[in-house]
Amino acid sequence: MPFRFRLRESSAPRHADSRAQQRDLVALLLDDGRNIDVLRVRDPRARRIKLSVSERGVRLTLPERASLVAGDRFLAEHRDWLGAQLDRLVETEVAPLVRGESDRLPLRGRMLPLRWEPGRFTAVQLDGDGADACAVFQATSRAGDAALHRALRDFYEAQARADIGRWMPRYLPELPRAPRRVQLKIMSSQWGSLAPDGTMALDLSLVLAPPDAFEYVLVHELCHLIHHDHSPAYWREVEHRFPHWRDQREWFREHGRQLKAQMVALVR
Repeated sequence: MPFRFRLRESSAPRHADSRAQQRDLVALLLDDGRNIDVLRVRDPRARRIKLSVSERGVRLTLPERASLVAGDRFLAEHRDWLGAQLDRLVETEVAPLVRGESDRLPLRGRMLPLRWEPGRFTAVQLDGDGADACAVFQATSRAGDAALHRALRDFYEAQARADIGRWMPRYLPELPRAPRRVQLKIMSSQWGSLAPDGTMALDLSLVLAPPDAFEYVLVHELCHLIHHDHSPAYWREVEHRFPHWRDQREWFREHGRQLKAQMVALVR
């Protein structure tokens, strides 16, 4: 049975906590006139007040001893930031690929301009480097939706393998062996897995995420070559190689479902 990585796993042993989270909705008026609902959660495990935005909505997390007044003040102080994040969330939503109409593609945590061109074969390529890069979609006159989706999937797989090829060599010297092979596929709930024979599977949608998030999942699975569980010893190996792994795990908790939905909308 493959060893599976789910973002709900914790680095520390779990203990029963009888203190349940308390939840309610708070109405907030933004400066631009929008009225939004904020899910206010009092979490006994929280250490600080936190505001987050995801496709599921806006969430305000309060530690057990934080007052409601402090939470309201925190919301007021971050009203501009909140509006910007909501706008950004709308901008990153990706509709299904439409030939000649889609004008951007997600890649490595940002949106690339997309240009359509006629061609003798159907393929997607990058034009330019860095901030000036754009995607060029060449398509024959007879290419149907299936051919377009296949070309885009091939493009994303090539980009993902290029990233893995850059990162993998720095971790291999401290591992007992290299993965037998790496598969890239669309996964419904997991981000990666490692089979007993050493075959690593990674979710193709990881190439849409910021590079640090993608690299964290790679490190996560590589460390299973040392420990086939999620024991404290395993998490020490992850910490040694990727000290900021908790930040990336939190990123997936907030944006993971949207990331998977983006890939499905584009290549299926």
